[in-house]
This record gives sequence, structure tokens and C-alpha cells, in this order.
Amino acid sequence: MSNNRDTNEWDDEDDDDSYTPSFETDTDLVKKLRKANRFQEKKIKDLESSLNDLSKSQRERIVRDVLTSRGINAKIASFIPGELDASEEAISGWLDQNADVFGFQNPQTTDVDTNDVAALRQMDSVTHGALSPDKAESMSMKIQGAQTAEEIISLIYNS
Repeated sequence: MSNNRDTNEWDDEDDDDSYTPSFETDTDLVKKLRKANRFQEKKIKDLESSLNDLSKSQRERIVRDVLTSRGINAKIASFIPGELDASEEAISGWLDQNADVFGFQNPQTTDVDTNDVAALRQMDSVTHGALSPDKAESMSMKIQGAQTAEEIISLIYNS
């Protein structure tokens, strides 16, 4: 018996990490499958790069649109964090939080006066059943084109 039982010494000659199986006897089918796999992997990489490019351009467009709609200099886009969600709400929220840093004012919402709301409702009720100019013009054309009194009377009662 050996005296080296308690030590964990490995024989380095037995450990061969560089073992690669040999496929010398590959069949034609295996070669075709490997070729198809390489083609699919390449296609996946191309699609992923296209998706990344499209996502990046869409995010840039959304950021640019939000900035221009709020009247903010487009150079601020470079300060918007990349991990921020590419939605108008998220970008607007970030702009609202950092408005004082970049020196622009948040848009102030104005409360609508209750008198204005009442006046608008009154105008709407007056114009609700009114005859619009285009309808009056077409009615005039129909009356002028009528041949008999019965046609004119039916036009008046049916309108």
C-alpha cells in the first residue's frame, strides 16, 4: 500500500483538458446538419443586430419627438439615460424631474374656469340642432331642382 492516501494529488498525465472528439467518420447527414446550424446561427446574429439597430433608432426618434413637442433643445437627448424606458411617458417624467437642471420650465396646466365650461355647454346646446351651411346649400339646390310643388313640400317636411 501507498503512503499517499491522505493527499489529493492528481497525476497530471491523466488530466487532458484539451480533448476534442474526432469526427473522422462523419456522415453526409451530420455535415449537412452542421452546415445548417452554422447558417441558422449566422442568421440569428444578423437578426439580433437588425433588432438592436431598429430599437436604437426608434428610441432616438421617440426622444427627439418628445423634446421637440415640449420645445426643448434636442442636445439634451444625450443626457437622457439609456436604461430609461423608450416611451413618451417615461421620457416626459424624466424631463419633469430634471427640468431645473437643464433650465427649462415644466408646462403649467391651467384650470378651466367653471364659467367658461358653462358658456361652452350653452353654445353646444344652441348649435346642436342647427342647420349647417353645407346642409342649407344642398337644401337650396334640392328645392331649385324640384319640378312639382309636392317635391318641394316633401323636401321641407323631410328635412
